Amino acid sequence: MAKVDSRVARKRRQRRVRQKVRGTSARPRLSVFRSLNHIYAQVVDDDTAHTLVSASSLDVSFQGKTKTEKAGLVGALVAERALERGIGQVVFDRGGYKYHGRVKRLAEAAREAGLKF
Repeated sequence: MAKVDSRVARKRRQRRVRQKVRGTSARPRLSVFRSLNHIYAQVVDDDTAHTLVSASSLDVSFQGKTKTEKAGLVGALVAERALERGIGQVVFDRGGYKYHGRVKRLAEAAREAGLKF
């Protein structure tokens, strides 16, 4: 029996989610990527294959904050930037990650900041 690499398993889950979750120009996709130390979020229009808005924990200095706190700040930041561009509704793409921890905090912060999904 072959050993399953966690990155390969995540990519498989991500493909499965992307079959159902698709961003349009009317309702783009809020995509999340979580690395070991940072978290990234971008609002993507899949029809034109363009990133409309992005934010990450690298954007601003978040010294002295936990990774979960950084995720909340990134969620609020991406929502603020999306609302400035006139994007009020999105489809949430968790990127193959469990809806838990940093991913959940980012989503909740984006909702609190005014994004609807």
